Amino acid sequence: MTLRVGIISANWGTFAHLPAWRAVPGVEVTAVCTSRQETAEGAAKKCGIERAFWDAQKMVADPDIDIVDCGTRPSIRYAMVLSALRNGKHVYNGIPFAANIDQARELRDAWHASGKVAITDAYSQWLPAPRMAKALMQDGLIGKPFAATCFFNLSLFNKPHPLFPYNWFWQGGHGVSAMRNLGSHALNMIVFMFGEVVEVVAHDGQLLEEWQFPDGKVLKPENNDFACLLLRMKNGMVVQLQVSWNATVAPGWRLEAFGSNGRFVAAAPSFPTSRDTTLHAGTLASGRLEPVEIPRRLLESSEISVVAEADPQPVYPMALSMNRMVRAIKGEGPAHPDFDQAWSVERVLEAARRSSTERRWVRIDEIV
Repeated sequence: MTLRVGIISANWGTFAHLPAWRAVPGVEVTAVCTSRQETAEGAAKKCGIERAFWDAQKMVADPDIDIVDCGTRPSIRYAMVLSALRNGKHVYNGIPFAANIDQARELRDAWHASGKVAITDAYSQWLPAPRMAKALMQDGLIGKPFAATCFFNLSLFNKPHPLFPYNWFWQGGHGVSAMRNLGSHALNMIVFMFGEVVEVVAHDGQLLEEWQFPDGKVLKPENNDFACLLLRMKNGMVVQLQVSWNATVAPGWRLEAFGSNGRFVAAAPSFPTSRDTTLHAGTLASGRLEPVEIPRRLLESSEISVVAEADPQPVYPMALSMNRMVRAIKGEGPAHPDFDQAWSVERVLEAARRSSTERRWVRIDEIV
């Protein structure tokens, strides 16, 4: 049986998601949807997709579509994802999972009620270096885990470009911020690596009061661009997380953890990818960090038709995640990162929001 996919988004969706879906066996992308007829038909023609939609509700209700891939703004796709689940579709949902905790709860509940397979675009946990780091940690590399630090700092709007497709991040009301966007990706990785968060204290604020474009245009952003979180994990670890999309001369992404026996460091100069994410590790006995070679089994898979070196870089980890989703639809084990993991991340984000507002530690079990 061939599973038919409809993609909502002709930007990131056709650039990255489309080649990832086409790398997965047993899948055919048969539809694309944008907000206007001319852009939908143009995207379908350019990408060799059979059908074009410019009404998302019609696409998610179409009986000839099995999987809905929804990558628009959180505030917009909430209704699309909810409708897709209620129409019996499997769902691949973007990040952040939702615009707020109430929408997140409703999407999780709708997924549970649907009986369908649903995952999020938190594909970083399928990258070779983090998967290798987790395997080493499970094999005892760091011993008893003590603490970890994650930085995810980018320079997106310090010198903004007028054609950058995410300049809309300045607008409030869409469920975005550095903590919600970069923080969602970072927290999905932290949960994947270290397990459940039980308590958080946070600061969520703004660094740049204006975005100054080369043509003299000035925007006053309505969303926060910087956050620091301190997380207490169920396994006893304490994890520091700092995220910003306006970090001056930003260093990119870095995750390191240490314990009673050793340490590992995974790092990338920007958003982590299969090609440029490095891994170093060391033990108490060696006394130094050394490069870790990533085995070929993590750089390619016989189940998909792309490898880690493929372009665009997100295609390989996305295809692995999508392939696991397809296998789950066929009854061959669970898919991940699923909507339960997304809900756990949204609870941490809501706890961090409350902590920053109320200036206190917030337990995750307060968020129900």
